[in-house]
Amino acid sequence: MSKKFYITTPIYYPSASPHLGHAYCTTLCDIIARGKRLRGYDVFFLTGTDEHGEKIEDNAAAKGVTPQEFVDEIVNDKFLPLWKAMEISNDDFIRTTDKRHVETVQKIFSRMLAQDDIYLSSYTGWYCVHEESYWTETQVGPEHLCPECHRPVEKKDEPAYFFRCGKYVDSLLDFYSKNPDFITPVSKKNEMVNTFIKPGLQDLCVSRTSFDWGIQVKENPEHVVYVWLDALTNYITALGYLQENNEKFKEFWEDPSTEIVHVIGADITRFHTIYWPMFLQSLGLRQPNRVFVHGLLMMKDGKMSKSRGNAISAYPLIDRYGVDAVRYYLLSEVPFGQDGTFTPEQFVTRVNQDLANNLGNLLNRTASMILKYFDGVIPAWKGDLDELDKELSSLTLKTKTAYESYNDELKVSEAYVEVMNLVSRANKYIEEKAPWALAKDPSKKEELESAMAHLAHVLYSAGMMMKPVLVHKSDAIFDALGCEQEEREYGNIERLGFLSGHKVVKGDQLFPRLDVEKEIQAIAEMMAAPKEKAAA
Repeated sequence: MSKKFYITTPIYYPSASPHLGHAYCTTLCDIIARGKRLRGYDVFFLTGTDEHGEKIEDNAAAKGVTPQEFVDEIVNDKFLPLWKAMEISNDDFIRTTDKRHVETVQKIFSRMLAQDDIYLSSYTGWYCVHEESYWTETQVGPEHLCPECHRPVEKKDEPAYFFRCGKYVDSLLDFYSKNPDFITPVSKKNEMVNTFIKPGLQDLCVSRTSFDWGIQVKENPEHVVYVWLDALTNYITALGYLQENNEKFKEFWEDPSTEIVHVIGADITRFHTIYWPMFLQSLGLRQPNRVFVHGLLMMKDGKMSKSRGNAISAYPLIDRYGVDAVRYYLLSEVPFGQDGTFTPEQFVTRVNQDLANNLGNLLNRTASMILKYFDGVIPAWKGDLDELDKELSSLTLKTKTAYESYNDELKVSEAYVEVMNLVSRANKYIEEKAPWALAKDPSKKEELESAMAHLAHVLYSAGMMMKPVLVHKSDAIFDALGCEQEEREYGNIERLGFLSGHKVVKGDQLFPRLDVEKEIQAIAEMMAAPKEKAAA
């Protein structure tokens, strides 16, 4: 029986067009999901949109449309086309306006209310529309600014339902203690405990009456379910929780052997690591294995943001360089879990150094030599004839082991660094072996055959391990090596020499080398272009 793996992105707020920062998180999750599938896991990959709330209602009114019309346009014309362009392989796309989600949230609210985990009271305090968060007098300070986005907050006084956080605080801390990897990186766990829990965790407001755009509370229709009880439950409503067809829920949530991973941004850590576990306890459900807090893709002038107007669209980059180059850049430039900065210079350098000079160069040199010396037929595997052969074949297998280990730890960037290091070592092997010299000496024919067989296998192995990232170019590598579709299997990495007798086909350059000055200027112009036009 295959292992099961459930991975989710945060559900995005469709208040405006998505940008490269949204593509970063979703692409990294896609790479993880594809990598697990490649290794034989049964994977369910979820993404979606969080479509309720006061901000959406206000934006729709300003545009003269209904909130549903507003979110439909952004989801259908902006988010879904971007995920298609980025080759995102999600198994489902959940919208919080979906009937399945709305009805299940109402059932969840009713259940929590019936067991007295939710109670009716009133809220008086400071509210930030942008962050959809309530704050205390101390948190907003004398200037009354949101501690997250630093925008002015509003004084609110309205009846509201609250979730009893105090009931679950001790069990949450006990869960943290017994599951030290639940929050990654660990610094985020320390922040949650020291900043939010130890000072005294207040009960969470879970309904609103000052706007209408949300899921109605059945027992009290003047109230709509407030964003976090609505949004967070998407991870189980998408699987069929409390629905007639709940097979996916049984398989990917209830089964304790399933590994469940939520990938989120730092700004929503509190909700996913404090309130979401409490909601699950209230419902008598298991916890996720890990909440992974990824870093941000920054611009030189700070966080990439729709509201700041400094976000770059993924579309012009895909159009000019191909989706594989964009996916690889997002993977490699920002170590998963840390912040990184997008610049034209870094993009061009990364594509040239890693994809053109390293991987593309290895394919071009190897295919050319096999065509020149062996009429395009990959020679039979001779085993390891010398220490250089032994080192390269051993490194291939060691790379596979490290690749799997890093991916399992969600150190995704490090996993692919290992693959690129293998490719670099193969390019160095060519220089050390000097096949052009071996070809001149008939007594060195066997050594030359061994060198070509080793290089072909490294290319196959690198192409296979890079396939979750390079969704098109990996197949170009397999095409060049004469691999049939049924031969493109991850397990073949360990079948040293299985390519013997395959006919090499030299195709187009895998990644043409970019003109540095020209392409830096082109990307700078993309960044300066009107954002809606660039995304069209």
